[in-house]
Amino acid sequence: MAMTVLRALRVHQWSKNGLLLVPLLTSHQLWPLDWLPTGLLAIAAFSLSASGTYLVNDLLDVQADRAHPTKRVRPIASGALAPGWALLLAGALLAAGVALAWPLGRPFLGTLGAYLVMTLAYSLWLKRFALLDVIVLASLYTLRVIAGQIVFALPYSEWLLAFTVFLFLGLALVKRYSELLLLRARGALPTSGSRRGYTPHDTELVGHLGISSSFVAVLVFALYINSSQVRQLYRYPDLLWLAIPVLLYWVGRVWRIAHHGEMDADPVLFALRDGVSYAVGVLLLGIVAVASGLPGWSAG
Repeated sequence: MAMTVLRALRVHQWSKNGLLLVPLLTSHQLWPLDWLPTGLLAIAAFSLSASGTYLVNDLLDVQADRAHPTKRVRPIASGALAPGWALLLAGALLAAGVALAWPLGRPFLGTLGAYLVMTLAYSLWLKRFALLDVIVLASLYTLRVIAGQIVFALPYSEWLLAFTVFLFLGLALVKRYSELLLLRARGALPTSGSRRGYTPHDTELVGHLGISSSFVAVLVFALYINSSQVRQLYRYPDLLWLAIPVLLYWVGRVWRIAHHGEMDADPVLFALRDGVSYAVGVLLLGIVAVASGLPGWSAG
């Protein structure tokens, strides 16, 4: 039963809430670790709240999930978790998430509230509209970054927000593209009665839009390297150009795998299971650290 509940909570998705720490990384504030208690509390608040919304989403989508080739094994759809228990658990998780966010201040609580409203609106209504659904998903990722800027009282970075929007819009489109390929391969394409707004004819369009968005994210990073903000933060800013081919390789590889129909329906799961993605992440962190001048990752 415990494993069933953990699967229903989608604990692996909690990794997304590490985005709250990205503003610390990009502003070179990771050390010292005096942010740790606040950071862990903020991540826990988002993680519990997100799991509550996943349960609500699965309750709303139970009939559609039972007819889906892969989603039918989800705990609620498969009958492993009773809807009544799932509803009670969702309420408890949402209440716990808000309770954890309360001491972190009204701005952070408001951001979490906006995240919950957008997520529930997505589950109830917005997911039915093609393209609007992926824009909402990308916005939810960006909200996590904004929440990190708020909770750690860091200045907003338009560069970071632009990069986040385009990168995660691309990943959301990877997910939709992979789902459409899977459904087309199994002859189970969405119909007019589906809770999704896509048709078979959208597969190539979704792919083109996703590839464009992913590479625009890399372009934003390249433009950021030439900004005055970089000159203040990095001792050797030109070394950041080494990150461009690494990002181009990772983005291109993700889309090549998706094009071959080998991408997990969830790109987050793919990245967590993919050794190359871990290697790319370590390499990017190394480039940032060296460009910063190492000790403390600061230009001072």
